Amino acid sequence: MRARVAVALAASLVLLTGCGSVVTGKPQAEGAYRGSGSQQFADILKECEAVTEPQIASAAGADAVERGFFGAICRWDGVSPAGPVKVTFNWFETGTTDHELAAFEHLGYVVEKISVRGSAAYLVRQPADPQSCGVTAGAPAGGVFGWWVREPAGGTDACAGATKLAELTLNISI
Repeated sequence: MRARVAVALAASLVLLTGCGSVVTGKPQAEGAYRGSGSQQFADILKECEAVTEPQIASAAGADAVERGFFGAICRWDGVSPAGPVKVTFNWFETGTTDHELAAFEHLGYVVEKISVRGSAAYLVRQPADPQSCGVTAGAPAGGVFGWWVREPAGGTDACAGATKLAELTLNISI
């Protein structure tokens, strides 16, 4: 009986000690804007609209695109003369290009450091899928964004499309 009481007291002491910790910093509401640049990326439900659908279609070599999903990752499907085109946009408000680079390297992707509108970026290729290409860069308002384009065989250059979309994103973000 005494052992049970001792265990209960020890558990209570641990629990109370954990609840007494002090958290430093300035409180912010969940989803609050934390960046220092443009407000363009501050609204989590709006970043998929940073580049218009006609601009996305043009950059990806599609006749038109239709958005299939939006959130932190946004997707569009399109059709080009060569076949279906897939476009993906992601923006992570607390992400970093270093983290993205580490993830790409871990996955065995081919990564090339490039500059997009004067900003450091990465051009990324998947060795197992030569029809796709992505560009990832830091967002001026904080975080990191990326565009992926997957072209059908015989379609336009997926890397050129992803780079153009990154340029458009940075152009409206400044």
